[in-house]
Amino acid sequence: MPFVTTGEMLKKAQAGGYAIGAFNAENLEMAQAIVAAAEAEKAPVIIQTTPGTLKYAGPKCFAGVVSRLARDAKVPVALHLDHGNSYELAEECAREGYTSLMIDGSKMPFDGNVTITRRVVAMACGLPVEAELGTVGGKEDGMEAK
Repeated sequence: MPFVTTGEMLKKAQAGGYAIGAFNAENLEMAQAIVAAAEAEKAPVIIQTTPGTLKYAGPKCFAGVVSRLARDAKVPVALHLDHGNSYELAEECAREGYTSLMIDGSKMPFDGNVTITRRVVAMACGLPVEAELGTVGGKEDGMEAK
């Protein structure tokens, strides 16, 4: 089954009254396990990668692996950039085939956050874009917010 966008998935889920799991994959084996579990449950799934994971293997590699897994999957699969930390990373993920993006400018002043979010939305050419316009407490991928 070809990749689908998170927008397509979420509209169907909202209409059908169900949730969709989103799981961070850090390597091939994790992506394989996520797709296998989704198939076992007959449920669509969102595979996510973070900037930290993309230091291990870049967007081209992850998009290639996950798109191949999705092609053979019996359930819809989306690939999402989770907590993208730069315009350049979001642009590379979009170019390589990610089906949705998140830009996390929460470390920036609010105006700068809105500016980078607008740039990512404009560049994404219709791909769903998630933004963290405020701050959420906690620690993720080496970043901490109180």
